[in-house]
Amino acid sequence: MSTQNGPNVCFNDKHSNEIYDPSICGSKIPTPSEAEFLASIKFQGIDELIDSLKMVHDFALYHTDLPVDTTEKMALFNLKILWESLEELRRR
Repeated sequence: MSTQNGPNVCFNDKHSNEIYDPSICGSKIPTPSEAEFLASIKFQGIDELIDSLKMVHDFALYHTDLPVDTTEKMALFNLKILWESLEELRRR
């Protein structure tokens, strides 16, 4: 289906890959590399990836004697942002 902006892709499985509704998808047309990345995430399993990111985060933060400096804190925060974004994709 085309909109005034042309045919677009929605990551949401509830919708046809040809339908685009910004209020539902909240994203632009993915590039081929972005589409491939999202397909690999879906193939791997979003829930498993979220669990893995949380496990690495918690292990690095709570189960190691290594010092956590500013750089490490930012890396752990980036992991948290990534799994929270994946959780949001899963809800859509």
